[in-house]
Amino acid sequence: MVFIADCQARLAFDLLANTWNAVVLWALRNGPRRPGRLREEIGGISTKVLTETLRRLEFNGLVARRTYAEAPPRVEYELTDLGRTLLSPIEAFGAWAHDHADEVMAAQDRWES
Repeated sequence: MVFIADCQARLAFDLLANTWNAVVLWALRNGPRRPGRLREEIGGISTKVLTETLRRLEFNGLVARRTYAEAPPRVEYELTDLGRTLLSPIEAFGAWAHDHADEVMAAQDRWES
């Protein structure tokens, strides 16, 4: 397989290359969430970065934004059917990281020595 500029595989790599994309998708796996709750569940993500990530995921059709006509306005985000199709690959990447993180960190330490 050749990964030319317009290759469809590169689209998938680009989507998962951003750390926060996969983290936010994974955080939404159990149902709709408000942004504040997402920030609590994820930890370490700023409001600005979360907003940018949600917009990027919505742009790509992976997340849907639902607004409620309440005072104050309420917004929730949830995975689309397309977004749900990425949960298995994200889980596989997470399992790989769990199994091999020590090896990767050891390689980084060797490189820095």
